[in-house]
Amino acid sequence: MSFGKDLLRKIKNAELPGENAHGIFSPPYRPVFTYDEVLTKNPKLAAVNIILYLKNDEWHFPLIQRTINEHDRHSGQISLPGGKREEADSDFAETAVRETSEEIGVEKHYVRIIREMSPIYIPPSNFYVYPYISYTKKNPEFILQQSEAVEVIEFPITCFLNLPDEPEIMTLPTTGKSEVPVINFNGYIIWGATAMILSEFSQLLKKM
Repeated sequence: MSFGKDLLRKIKNAELPGENAHGIFSPPYRPVFTYDEVLTKNPKLAAVNIILYLKNDEWHFPLIQRTINEHDRHSGQISLPGGKREEADSDFAETAVRETSEEIGVEKHYVRIIREMSPIYIPPSNFYVYPYISYTKKNPEFILQQSEAVEVIEFPITCFLNLPDEPEIMTLPTTGKSEVPVINFNGYIIWGATAMILSEFSQLLKKM
């Protein structure tokens, strides 16, 4: 299946798979919380961004490898660009766009939000994250904020048509002895909340 320029309209109008898609890549030890239970934990609020762009006539989006930082619970992991909401942000969509601009240099005045996806709670860092899908009208020239990211990985969305409903299981150094479901893309290992968000994106694409 190929995705033409009408992809953005289809994404905007598609029904979100939600928690069922999250569950495919949820680590087995991850507790399940209701929204009311999450609120009792006074979580930090953040947003992340699946930002689409055409490269060689194929839709891509960037992931980042996070900088090693002993104070970051997600240090060194592959993740979507994004970060914590600031008081000046008018909404979470603005957070997603601002953080994408700061972390990887995408010019935010070219970015257009397509839609919000299903929010997700991350217990280890107590973040409640609002994922967005957007696109940029100008092909990005990535400039990394070295304190946040050491590499950009350009991900063609066609890879997601083949994401299995029973994912690969691995034991990672950061998870101790626990086995977790992962997305293995050319040796880049994606797991946890990022894999769960991308699982929903994959299920959304498969509906088209």
